Amino acid sequence: MSSRGSLSERMEQLRKSAPPRPPVALPPTPLFLPGLSEFSRAMPNHLARSSLFAPVARGGKKMHKETVLVSRKDAVLTFWGEQLDEAQADVWMQLMHEAIKAPLGDAVPINRARLLRTIGRQTGNYEYQWLHRTLKALSFAMLIVELTKDGMPKLEVGRAESLHLIDKFMYDPERESYIVRIDPRWRFLYRNREYALIDWEKRLRIRKGQDMAKALQGLVATSSESVQRFQLVWLKERFQYSSPMRKFRASLDAAMQELERVEVIAA
Repeated sequence: MSSRGSLSERMEQLRKSAPPRPPVALPPTPLFLPGLSEFSRAMPNHLARSSLFAPVARGGKKMHKETVLVSRKDAVLTFWGEQLDEAQADVWMQLMHEAIKAPLGDAVPINRARLLRTIGRQTGNYEYQWLHRTLKALSFAMLIVELTKDGMPKLEVGRAESLHLIDKFMYDPERESYIVRIDPRWRFLYRNREYALIDWEKRLRIRKGQDMAKALQGLVATSSESVQRFQLVWLKERFQYSSPMRKFRASLDAAMQELERVEVIAA
């Protein structure tokens, strides 16, 4: 039996042994994230460490159905939806950046041209169609997040009531804008400063075709340690890289060189 399967079973046993908790109805309130600025974007640590967003090819993507994502041993993330890529991660981070300016849970207007420019993309029919497909993928994407601390349940979101990356969205053709709503329960994934601050300017400087560098930037941002070590086998699985290890090493070296170039990491 795989270690992830064993961890998922243990989480299920712990969940069943815990006393029942009534559902929490959260009124829309602002989400304050210390350290966040116009020059950074925030992603919950457990998402940034997982394979939810990965540097995969833009073509046909794997569809997940109750898939336990690659992550750390203190988290079980169960996912339904298409495999999401790093460009879609850019969209989600920007949407969250806009959404938290209002009480989380409120409907927020998002100008589509401004959003595309903010994530470093062009505007035009192809890009608008890509953005619409991305919003559909994010609204369909569903997660159950189960966290533990010292072997005991710490947080569970998405089991009793579905949790989507985007709760809902609507396009307004007259204003060429979207109306987006984010589930207020996402605040639980950001609390206690458990989020990675992504340097947005440096992310936009990462060259096209270097999505692994983007994925690595998000991963290293989850820790303040100056020296970080990861097992190659785990990284390969985390990045959803299916080619042989020798090719993965070469791609990883290129990604690290790119992060050195934009000064995310030091040699």
